[in-house]
Amino acid sequence: MNSSENNLGTFLRDRRMRLDPATFGFQIGRRRTPGLRREEVAQRSNISPTWYTWLEQGRGGAPSADVLDRIANGLLLTEPERDHLHILAFGHPPEARYRQPEGITPRLQRILDAMSFSPAIIRTATWDVVAWNAAATVILTDYSKLPTDERNILRMMFSDERVRAAQDDWQSVARYVVAAFRADATRAGAGAEIQQLVDELSASSPEFKALWEDNEIAGLRDGVKRLHHPALGPIELEFSNFAVEGRSDLNMMVYSPANPEVMEQFRSLISRSCR
Repeated sequence: MNSSENNLGTFLRDRRMRLDPATFGFQIGRRRTPGLRREEVAQRSNISPTWYTWLEQGRGGAPSADVLDRIANGLLLTEPERDHLHILAFGHPPEARYRQPEGITPRLQRILDAMSFSPAIIRTATWDVVAWNAAATVILTDYSKLPTDERNILRMMFSDERVRAAQDDWQSVARYVVAAFRADATRAGAGAEIQQLVDELSASSPEFKALWEDNEIAGLRDGVKRLHHPALGPIELEFSNFAVEGRSDLNMMVYSPANPEVMEQFRSLISRSCR
């Protein structure tokens, strides 16, 4: 293969040369080029140095997905970089394999907090709420008062009477949530991870069981949500969904007052609650 066509090898070499040997406990000594040596990447990836060298040189045929994943870990690749590595090698992204998120960055939390009067949450592909802002605790739910395993939107929809009563049209909202949840979990490769929740809700809620057996699929959308708030009464919110850059496992949902009157109600209630 002509070196100009060896995009996989070029990408591997570029990422290898960006890494600091001292970070991984390798002696720096005298090195002809910056970054890790090929044998050091091979050591970190638990593969043969010869095999890794061949990959960079475009020799030896296509690697397995497992080898690529080990190299991705050895090179500390981000999720988008790992996807790109698979696309270069196979022409398509890696098969979805769900990994439980480890939380969000302080920067992402600051973005949530900056939206003072727009309730916003971060949820996973299995619809667990992992972050929220102060406005969300006042207008939606104070997630901090819930045990971690109860911060699941699906579980709250079918197990929490307060959440059910707050919906203007619970049946329509529940149908959409189940259909979108199924699509998200399947796309993320989280079939095994959601099975316990699905079994639990199927046993406790005939309504959930019927909706789940309908096998409907829905994509995420923007729209209008009508709630019955205990302090404000009926309110109308616009909602939008945003992908979190570099975190395909997370989604940000932002709710905004649908009109100036609701905005003033939010400002007053949130300001009083956050004093």
